[in-house]
Amino acid sequence: MPNNALKTARPRCSWVNLQNPLYVKYHDREWGRPVHDDHKLFEMLLLESFQAGLSWETVLNKREAFKQAFAEFDVAKVANFNDEDCQRLQQNPGIIRHRLKIRAAVSNAQVFMAIQQEWGTFSKYLWHWTDGKTIQEIGATKSKLSDDIAKDLKKRGMKFVGTTTIYAYLQAVGVINSHEDSCWLG
Repeated sequence: MPNNALKTARPRCSWVNLQNPLYVKYHDREWGRPVHDDHKLFEMLLLESFQAGLSWETVLNKREAFKQAFAEFDVAKVANFNDEDCQRLQQNPGIIRHRLKIRAAVSNAQVFMAIQQEWGTFSKYLWHWTDGKTIQEIGATKSKLSDDIAKDLKKRGMKFVGTTTIYAYLQAVGVINSHEDSCWLG
């Protein structure tokens, strides 16, 4: 089957850029699927925090470079990045070189680990907000749930985790399933 036929063979959410194979693959295999693995939860939190003010497609297209730059998304390694590491990242053309977001990634990793210590896993912390259940919700960009989680994460010291960013994160890791009714995954 030609590559183009594969992209359009199934109806997808209206936001998917069908011309970008990475985007189609992300939509079909990741977005909205429940994640309980802390490594993956950290990866998505880091990437979503870099999305703030940008399109998800921009971040997705740089995902491999982020993976290399941020130690394969190893939370303990990122938590130990120092000023020299942050300066090096600011020079990396493969990622979003926003100084405050880079520094936030390091401090957010430290908070992520503190939550793991408190809860046993970050997954237990995240999923306790919904009693382990996925919420079905379409068309929103924030909610009381994302407000509450964002407020709690900020209180703990995380940055670039406003309610809209956290809502997108919850969608990405399947706490909220927002696949449109017309989508084959809806």
